[in-house]
Amino acid sequence: MIVRVFRVITEPGKRGIFEKFFREKAVPLMKGTDGIEEITFGLPRPESPDEFCIVMIWRDLDALKAFVGEDWQTPHVHPDEEGIVLERHLHHYELLQT
Repeated sequence: MIVRVFRVITEPGKRGIFEKFFREKAVPLMKGTDGIEEITFGLPRPESPDEFCIVMIWRDLDALKAFVGEDWQTPHVHPDEEGIVLERHLHHYELLQT
């Protein structure tokens, strides 16, 4: 299984706009995605007031590629994010089975 951590830092003053997109579009889209075994959504905290994250556990690389395509190591941008996201960070890990 693949752990995919996606972090977004919003443009200054755009947190509220992004949070609306996050809650109304990103969360429902990702929750209904085939191949995601588990998903967690993170909202900003006081020490990082403009940073959001999504932590996903994907069944396998084929499932991840079926959702994002062959360029799975590049953060994909939803059209509604244009102009409100300053930075995107994407990391992948193998899941440690315990």
